[in-house]
Amino acid sequence: MALMSAKTIKILSGGAMRTFLTEIVPLFERANGAKVEVEYRLTSVLKKDIADGAAFDIALLPRPEIDELVKAGRIAEGATVDVTRSAVGLAVRSGAPNPDISTVAAFKAALLAAKSISYSDGPSGAYVAGLLEKLGIAAAMKPKTKLTSRPVAELVAAGEAEIGLQQIVAILPVPGADLVGPLPAELQNVIIYAAGLSAGVREPAAARAFVAFTKTPQAGRLIRSKGMEPA
Repeated sequence: MALMSAKTIKILSGGAMRTFLTEIVPLFERANGAKVEVEYRLTSVLKKDIADGAAFDIALLPRPEIDELVKAGRIAEGATVDVTRSAVGLAVRSGAPNPDISTVAAFKAALLAAKSISYSDGPSGAYVAGLLEKLGIAAAMKPKTKLTSRPVAELVAAGEAEIGLQQIVAILPVPGADLVGPLPAELQNVIIYAAGLSAGVREPAAARAFVAFTKTPQAGRLIRSKGMEPA
């Protein structure tokens, strides 16, 4: 059902959700008669901005950050919904041989054999850094590791890194880079992205309608097409 009058809601989102929001926002606007403005930034930057009082209606961030912002009083308690489940994958340049990452041992060997790797300074990158420590190869990997705020697969596509590790949703849209596959199940880190309404939400009806729209079968199909799973 369309809203009685056109409203504009503002969404603050981590960059990993860009491909999803780029397609779901127009669908929601047509179905509901509302307008949506989206700003994308690094999760760490958004969390600080929201904590400092940034104006918004909906935040779409990893669940731990959403929960912390609820505790800080910046996101309304009881107004959060899990939207997607996003796994970490490995990418190589298009046309390059795909390394074997089917087991923990094979994955570890592939990293050690690579001339260079890259991962982000976002949520998935923090996980990768911890994973390298867990595998006991952090020191060996440090000289050939490139951190980036850009999509990791862009460095891979440009030949600046042989291997890229990032959320699959951020790998798939990048031309010139191929997804080898998800990390072995024993090492996998699933990031849950949740939507939270601002404690000072300006357009509550439209904001709630958008969050509800992310749980529809249509949205679920779109989420899967982006390499994620509905939460």
